Amino acid sequence: MSQTGPAASRVLCPPADYRLVESVRALTFSRYDPCARIADGTFWWATRTPDGPATLALRPVGGQLLAEGYGPGADRVVDRADAIAGLRDDLTGFAELAGAHPVVARLAARHRGLRMPATGQLFPRVLRAVFEQKVTGTEAYRAYAATVRHFGTPAPGPAQPLLLPPDPAAVAATAYWVFHPFGVEQRRADTLRRAAAVADRLERCADSAEATRRLTAVAGIGAWTAAEVVRIAYGDPDAVSVGDYHVPNTVAWALAGEARGDDTRMLELLAPFAGHRGRVCLLLAAAGIQAPRFGPRMPLRSFARF
Repeated sequence: MSQTGPAASRVLCPPADYRLVESVRALTFSRYDPCARIADGTFWWATRTPDGPATLALRPVGGQLLAEGYGPGADRVVDRADAIAGLRDDLTGFAELAGAHPVVARLAARHRGLRMPATGQLFPRVLRAVFEQKVTGTEAYRAYAATVRHFGTPAPGPAQPLLLPPDPAAVAATAYWVFHPFGVEQRRADTLRRAAAVADRLERCADSAEATRRLTAVAGIGAWTAAEVVRIAYGDPDAVSVGDYHVPNTVAWALAGEARGDDTRMLELLAPFAGHRGRVCLLLAAAGIQAPRFGPRMPLRSFARF
């Protein structure tokens, strides 16, 4: 990676209680994510833009946040740096809603520095979300990391050995069996390839609602995947991952003391927080709340060996 200085920079003024690492952690897929990294308190994020590849660095400096962009797309990522950092997150009305439930009120106070980022980009999140469908987190990360490295293009910027997310056109043109050694069966590979083929249209969606409609029109993408995407691409605070393996149990346990819950019960319990239902789920995750476990963990599998 080039050692030259940033092509663009900007100073952001976050609120006093803002926490960078807690806010941008959702943009990384483990500490070893090849496209995003938190190192020594600085967040590094590699991406593709209409102007070309770019890397964004966000680092606290005093009480401010310094945004630096590298590469041909530097101006674009720096211009959007406040949204990526979560500083456009609108918490209007949430304090009143949170106050109606003691657990939510307590978590909102404890994690008041947590903001929801909005990258403005769909396909990089589609890549991750499709790989997370109905498998363990470890399996999903292995598939994601192997795919990024297969299509690997070094990202611009100093010091951080980051790769760019795969080019959607290249993914769409790749045969499904190429993904097999990465632990991805044909169903998810074909879903990803279909989404990649319409990535240009997806990226032009005006808002979360339009993106959800277009995403769920792609065979293999349902409500869960769409919610996972729009929560990050648009910072949608109301996006709930219906169909998740764990979230309904977590919500039922945290909000009602019930060890198990289905999607219907989850949505019932989240209804009082309409407009911020996804934010409540995020707070529960940030607090590490989990429902009691009664059965064995889902086993790790390797589709490459099937």
